[in-house]
Amino acid sequence: MDEKTNDLIEEFVLQGNDYRDWAPSFSIAPTDPIPIVRERADRETGEFLRKVEPAVWNFQPPFVTTSGRPQFNARLETLATNGLWKGAFAAGRCIVPMRGYYEWETKLVDGKEVKLPHFIHGPGRLLAAAGIATAHKVGDDWEVSAAIVTREARDASGEVHDRMPAFLTPDVYDRWLSPDKLADDAQKQELLDLLEAVSTKVAATITTYAVDRRVNNSRTIDPADPTLIDPVA
Repeated sequence: MDEKTNDLIEEFVLQGNDYRDWAPSFSIAPTDPIPIVRERADRETGEFLRKVEPAVWNFQPPFVTTSGRPQFNARLETLATNGLWKGAFAAGRCIVPMRGYYEWETKLVDGKEVKLPHFIHGPGRLLAAAGIATAHKVGDDWEVSAAIVTREARDASGEVHDRMPAFLTPDVYDRWLSPDKLADDAQKQELLDLLEAVSTKVAATITTYAVDRRVNNSRTIDPADPTLIDPVA
């Protein structure tokens, strides 16, 4: 197990389960595989275990039978009411760990509109975005897919975009990952209020800096290249 994988497991998984094929990527797009953290029942013992596992970053519940625009961000404001998200919010919550994320700002450079990328990050090595997950059949296998919960942007992220992931603090990981289904509207609202409060707290720690414009073209860069998130003047 490489050091980066071990870091991810130590941060989020107490039981030591791992996703050994995971490797850091510094350029992830919707429909790509991402690591997620979930609590699931062991098939043999029934014991709930917290695991890091792969998911497709494109939320596809079984009742959606037509392919269309990728669904990768779920708005906090409609998480409990939108038919696409509400089932997973009630019983399929997950964490999406990340170092940070990119946003683009359009500016005039020499009279031309140019998209300038920014890397948005927290003070620590990892951020924990609230997510929701589901699974659907692909052939004979089940494929897990996920979306990241987003909210109105605050602080540094709001300088370049009006939305941001809703990040969790470690003290609420257990509550967010609980496999117990939210039974009624009161429980759903309580969890939404908690997510609003802790994500506002994390937003105050978010900072941003400009990165090289080569990240604009995901087809030509090496996603394993850590210099993609190096700051530029």
